[in-house]
Amino acid sequence: MIREILRMGDPRLWQPSKPVARVPAPDLDALLADMRETMAAANGAGLAAPQIGVPLRVVIFGVDANPRYPEAPPVPYTELVNPVLTPLGDAIEEGWEGCLSVPGLRGVVPRYARLRYEPLDPQGRPIAREVDGFHARVVQHECDHLDGILYPMRMRDFSRFGFTDVLFPGTGVVDD
Repeated sequence: MIREILRMGDPRLWQPSKPVARVPAPDLDALLADMRETMAAANGAGLAAPQIGVPLRVVIFGVDANPRYPEAPPVPYTELVNPVLTPLGDAIEEGWEGCLSVPGLRGVVPRYARLRYEPLDPQGRPIAREVDGFHARVVQHECDHLDGILYPMRMRDFSRFGFTDVLFPGTGVVDD
């Protein structure tokens, strides 16, 4: 089922999420199915459970060809339950981000260049991956939602924040 995506200003987006208590579980499977449908319908690169009003530590992400990120390299579709992120070094990269909960806008956000993420998969098996670049950015962005953080809260320079159609006219970058 396609769910409504909460938009910035909704107080539910600021709330820290609770860990998922049971993995695997039928209710987790149903939540993930709804998240997949919702993300696909919105052409998202990722979606966190809090964005659809469910305060649990669950995120999904994946990018092949995406009109919201036409220049992005592929990121494999992944489902994370109770993720823990660990930066690998102090290197920070700045990059443009958008968000389904902040439609029509983009901003430059600093993120760790490399990190390890360690969640469970939906069957309860541990995952441990080390990633960099756009993949690392997507994971950090989605996991921020689990702590009640939207990307504008991480921005350092609001002169690099604005409406997508104004910032990137005629480039094919869309954000509806």
